[in-house]
Amino acid sequence: MAEAGATPPGIANEKGHATCKIKKYKHCYNLVHVCPKFCPNECTVECASCKPICVGGTNPPPPLSPSPSTPSSPKTARCWDKNYPKCYNMEHVCPNACPGGCEVDCNTCKPVCKCDKPGAVCQDPRFIGGDGITFYFHGKKDNNFCLVSDTNLHINAHFIGRRNHNMKRDFTWVQSIAILFDNHQLFLGAKKTARWDDSVDRLALSFNGEPITIPESEGTKWESSSVSIVRETSTNNIIVEVEGKFRITAKVVPITEEDSRIHNYGITKDDCFAHLDLGFKFFSLSNEVSGVLGQTYKPDYVSPMNIGAKMPIMGGGKEYETTSLFSPDCSIARFIGNNGFNNDITMVENLNLPSLSCTSGIDGQGVVCRR
Repeated sequence: MAEAGATPPGIANEKGHATCKIKKYKHCYNLVHVCPKFCPNECTVECASCKPICVGGTNPPPPLSPSPSTPSSPKTARCWDKNYPKCYNMEHVCPNACPGGCEVDCNTCKPVCKCDKPGAVCQDPRFIGGDGITFYFHGKKDNNFCLVSDTNLHINAHFIGRRNHNMKRDFTWVQSIAILFDNHQLFLGAKKTARWDDSVDRLALSFNGEPITIPESEGTKWESSSVSIVRETSTNNIIVEVEGKFRITAKVVPITEEDSRIHNYGITKDDCFAHLDLGFKFFSLSNEVSGVLGQTYKPDYVSPMNIGAKMPIMGGGKEYETTSLFSPDCSIARFIGNNGFNNDITMVENLNLPSLSCTSGIDGQGVVCRR
């Protein structure tokens, strides 16, 4: 575990601080940010994205290599919930403040940054709790940790990472998650990848030990019992929902050379450490829910972290650790669902994928697949 007072990678030690002062942005209000090292004087916080921005007419330094002459297409997102017919399938352009992409809030029919709202688990894992407070939980590479544990829902995460010999912790990212509910097991993972190509799908999915394959087309849908999985884009980006329990957005992303250079990750060309950026929304948690993220949804939860720290760290790694990805056996586990499946289910690679029956959706937009 890192010390609470540690300076985040890419941040200068002697720079100023800034906070968001607009109370309606609960996830960001009064959270202390350290000004980026390229700010010559001071910075302010953009409350919507909860990110520090230089003031005084200075932008981030240009990249070492020239920018491509042809700009990339803007990221877009759609609402895929048919319960909102006025917004369903309407394309939205992601705001510039959303470098990691966005999703559409179907209720307001507006795009929101994926990693900047409660329930987000992104990057070197940065969490935004159900209480709106941002914190870090680094865990340990090659280990599994309980994110959420309730009586009929348990979510574990497998962390990958690299050891930084100049720090007291690993650099870590969430490579996969296992979701237990009722008597079901759902797996979402990022396949190990050397050179990243966003047009190549690197998602691995399975349900009750059976691998899932979904045609690579925006809006394609897979369904089984109460579970639905929709491709938000043609590759690497899905929405998973279990009716009445949860909705999860999951996107496979790499560590880029630029990320590695700025944060000193030491990523090599044989592995870009593909991992998941996640967003959780829960519909029926109990007041006894626990886990790194789950506990922040308790009505009486009070954060034990130093919120005024530059980089609030949640400790207690041992109490959240599990013996395997599918084991609900962390010391704070609440799960009592009847699980009749083997904890050592084979997944991800080298599996014969089942055939699916696929049909066109409304107005030919997307495909629905059933086993």
